Amino acid sequence: MTDQVLTRKDGPIGHISLNRPKALHALTLDMCHAMTAALSEWASDNEVKAIIIDHHEGRGFCAGGDIAFLRNSALNDGGVSGRQFFHAEYQLNHRLFTYEKPVVAFMDGITMGGGVGISMPAAYRVATENTRFAMPETGIGLFPDVGGGWYLSRLVGRLGPFLALTGARLKGEECLWAGLATHYVEHAIVEDLKARITEHPDRIAGILSEPTGTPPEARIAANADKIAKHFASDTYEDILASLDKAADDGDDWAMKERNTLGTKSPQTCKVALRQLATSLTLETFAENMAMEYRIGARVLTRPDFAEGVRAVIVDKTNDPKWDPALPEDVSEDLLDQIFAPLPADEEWKTQ
Repeated sequence: MTDQVLTRKDGPIGHISLNRPKALHALTLDMCHAMTAALSEWASDNEVKAIIIDHHEGRGFCAGGDIAFLRNSALNDGGVSGRQFFHAEYQLNHRLFTYEKPVVAFMDGITMGGGVGISMPAAYRVATENTRFAMPETGIGLFPDVGGGWYLSRLVGRLGPFLALTGARLKGEECLWAGLATHYVEHAIVEDLKARITEHPDRIAGILSEPTGTPPEARIAANADKIAKHFASDTYEDILASLDKAADDGDDWAMKERNTLGTKSPQTCKVALRQLATSLTLETFAENMAMEYRIGARVLTRPDFAEGVRAVIVDKTNDPKWDPALPEDVSEDLLDQIFAPLPADEEWKTQ
């Protein structure tokens, strides 16, 4: 076990608290194993009626996965340990998605990447004024994994492709508007809510639905029509052309989003669009995770990931040299290779 995640029984509640504050509770391999073990133990414990997932202290909920670990794997062991991390993390994601008991995730802070993977499967996803939700992987040459293909593709109005490509950050009220959160509450009452859920685990929905004030206006709603229009295509070049035309006509929002996309990995953007489109054709979450594992196994060791992490996180120069550098150079053949099945003994499977 690890002290980077605290697991305990609190009466009828199985409580998981992320405890890596200096890294904004980014997930490590040991943390994934510890959470999966606790969930497996509580699944057969009749005393446990529900699960709460939160963070112990600091600004996080969870800022993602252990990117430094993954980059080291890409550079030094051919991605072997990185694939082991993906395998364990995706098992955790699937365990939560199929869990037999209600899960309440308090997204009270930064909720990105791996944090999305452990909150979106929950039946109750509670946002606050501190929530900052994003899938920012296009900026580091990875892709919106941990179930991102499943969740984002099923949002309305092409919001999913918009979030996947731009890495836009949503506040708590925007998560509620988009359906990413089921409830919005003020941070000040979060601890009280946890205590009440612990006392009445059979009344979670009612406790979270009691009036707690009106959330702020969701600013993204004002741009919903533009998102639906400009991100309508599953072809990346079409999206860029639509934004370019609107920007040329004086649309400042379109210019801002076009400039944002100009900083992203063309490979990742095309991977994300195919990923979301493919996910919509899949019948089960397990199939989605198997697809994402194939993608992860390939993009981990492609040039863009190590380079993106270097530029954005290690050196903080924000000057990644993408390879391929242009969208038109990311061929369908390359995408086919990234999405192709793995050898049977290497495929991701549920446990």
